[in-house]
Amino acid sequence: MAHPFIDQSAAHDFLKAAKISILGYPNLKPSYPNEWRAFMKLQKVVLSAAALLMVSGSAFAQFQNAEKAVDYRESVFTVMGTHFARIGAVVKGDVPYNKDEVAKNAAIVSMMSTLPWQAFGPGTEGGKAKPEIWSDNAKFKAAADKMQLAVADLNKAAQSGDLENIKKTFGAAGQSCKGCHDDFRKK
Repeated sequence: MAHPFIDQSAAHDFLKAAKISILGYPNLKPSYPNEWRAFMKLQKVVLSAAALLMVSGSAFAQFQNAEKAVDYRESVFTVMGTHFARIGAVVKGDVPYNKDEVAKNAAIVSMMSTLPWQAFGPGTEGGKAKPEIWSDNAKFKAAADKMQLAVADLNKAAQSGDLENIKKTFGAAGQSCKGCHDDFRKK
């Protein structure tokens, strides 16, 4: 059965061309069973390697240099901070509680909390990030995971509309942010 979104003929043509270029002959089905098995294993290895190169190549292309990675992660944190501060204003009583606005802001913070980590790869040092991010990456990853869980809890509380629970989870999320800033952000 043909897949509704994949051009089967183009995939077949690509595979055929790959087999010809690797094996050097157009007869695509070797005459002996052992050759066929070896050929099929080779095909899987080549296709797996090609897929891996495409995935890693697209990740590398996302940040062509450290400056672009720094700009990306700082932009993500700016958006997170803006929406977190809006919730903070409600928690402090500076702004009247509006369930829909708090829920919307918490959802944005939660979604954004998943984004900056890919911009902390090797060779992306710079900006406000301390070198400890790369020298003690396990501790940094643990702090990032803790923040994401705290923000997810805040989002859950905000979606429920329970203001007291929002205040409690906001405090925990704020502490997780502060802990990371203290350890991994330049003053």
